[in-house]
Amino acid sequence: MAGLKSLVKDTALYGVSSIIGRFLNYLLVPIYATAMSAASGGYGIITVVYAWTALLMVILTYGMETTFFRFVNKETEVPEKVYSTVLIMVGSTSLLFVVCCMLFLHPIAVMMGFGDHPWYVGMMLLVVAMDAFQCIPFAYLRYKKRPIKFVTLKMFFIVLNILLNLTYYVIMGGSDVFYAFLFNLICTTIVMVLLIPDLRFRGGFDKALAKKMLNYSYPILILGVAGILNQVADKIMFGYIYPDHDKAESQLAVYSACSKIAMIMAMLTQAFRYAYEPFVFGASRDKDNKEVYAKAMKYFIIFTLLAFLTVMFYLDILKFILEPDYWGGLRVVPIVMVAEIFMGIYFNLSFWYKLIDQTKWGAYFSFTGCAVLVLINILFIPEYGYMACAWGGFAGYAVAMLLSYFVGQKKYPINYDLRAIGLYVGLAMILYAIGEWVSISNLVLRLTFRTLLLLLFIAYIIKTDLPLSQIPVINRFIKKK
Repeated sequence: MAGLKSLVKDTALYGVSSIIGRFLNYLLVPIYATAMSAASGGYGIITVVYAWTALLMVILTYGMETTFFRFVNKETEVPEKVYSTVLIMVGSTSLLFVVCCMLFLHPIAVMMGFGDHPWYVGMMLLVVAMDAFQCIPFAYLRYKKRPIKFVTLKMFFIVLNILLNLTYYVIMGGSDVFYAFLFNLICTTIVMVLLIPDLRFRGGFDKALAKKMLNYSYPILILGVAGILNQVADKIMFGYIYPDHDKAESQLAVYSACSKIAMIMAMLTQAFRYAYEPFVFGASRDKDNKEVYAKAMKYFIIFTLLAFLTVMFYLDILKFILEPDYWGGLRVVPIVMVAEIFMGIYFNLSFWYKLIDQTKWGAYFSFTGCAVLVLINILFIPEYGYMACAWGGFAGYAVAMLLSYFVGQKKYPINYDLRAIGLYVGLAMILYAIGEWVSISNLVLRLTFRTLLLLLFIAYIIKTDLPLSQIPVINRFIKKK
C-alpha cells in the first residue's frame, strides 16, 4: 500500500505540472486558430509537421527511455554507467541524424509536401534531435526523484514558447507559420543549455551493456513506432488520401483543433506514465506488486471516465476556445476522448511484457492496432474525411488494448477488478447518454442539469472507492461529530 501512496504522490507532482503545462500549451490552439483561419490551412501545416516530428521522436529515442529505467533498477548494473552509456548512444544517433538531414534537407521537405518551405522542416528536425537527447536527462531526473527541476524545465519551455507566440501572433498581429517553428527551436535550445549540469558521462561507455540494452530496446522501438503511428498516421496520410487536395489542409486543421479539446485525457495519461514507469520497475521486486497494479488500473479508469464526463458535459463552453469556423469538427471530441482512454489502459497493460522482458508482444499488439487504423483511414477518408480519422484511432486502440489484456492474462495474470470497472463504465455511459439525449434549449439550465449528472458520478466514486472517512481533514471533522 505504501507503494501505491508513492505512486499517487508522484502522479500528483507530475500530474499538476502536466495538466497546467498542457493547459498553457493548449493556449497555442486558439492563438493559431485566430491568426490562421480554418480555410487558410495554416494550422493544418503545423499539424502535419508536428505529426512527422512525433514519429521521428520515437525513432530517435528507440526505446532507450524505458530501457534506462529497466537497467538502472537492476541490482547487477551500476546506475551511473547505465546513464552515461544511454546518453552517449542517444546523443550520437541524434547528432548523426541532424547532419544527414541538413545535407538532404530539400528532398526531405519535398517528400513531406513542404518543398516550398524547407526550413519549416529544417527547424523541426533540429528540435526533434534535441528533444530525443533531452529525454534521457529528463528520465534521469525522474529516476533520482527530482520532480521540481523536471517540472520547472518543462514549464519554462511551455511558458516561454507561449509568450513568444502570443507576442507575434496576437500583439503584433502576425500570421506567418514560420515563426511557430522558430519559437519552438529557440525554446528547445535554451532548455538544452539548462540541462547541461545534469549530463554525466563519468560512467563511460560500456559496449557490452549497450548491446544488452539494444537487444531489450529494439522491440520497444517497433512498439513505439506502431504506437505513435496510431496517433499521427491519420494526419500524415490525410493529405495523400483526401480527394480534394486544396481542402485537405483546412479539413486537417479543423480535425486537429477540435481533437485538442480532448487534451485532458492525454494529460492524465501522460502524468500517470511519468510516475508509473519508474514506479513499476522499482516495485517489480515486491511480493504484492500485482495487487498494486490492479488498483492503479482501476483508479486510472475511474478518473479518466470522470474527465470524459466533465469535458463532454461542458463542451458548450469549451468550444469557445476555438473560432466558430472550427465548430463543425466538435463531433470528433467524444470519439477521440474514448480512444485516449483506450490508449491509457493499453499503456497500463503494457507493463506485463516489459517486466518479463518479452517486449516483442507490444510490437505485435501495436502493429495490429496500427494496421486497423491505417485500413480504416484508407477506406473511409475519401468519403468521410476527418471522421474516419477519429474512428480509425478508436478502433486501433481498442484492438491493441483487448489483445494486450487477453494475452497478458495468460502470460502474466493480474486480477483486475473487472466488476467494479464495468460498473463505473456502465454508469458513465448512462449519464453521458442522458446528458446528450435530454434536450434543454436554455444553456444555463442545460449546464445545471449536466452538472447534477456529474455530481452523481462523483458521489458514486466517494461512496464506493473514496470514503470520506479516509480523506485527511474531512475524517477529523467526521470523528468530532
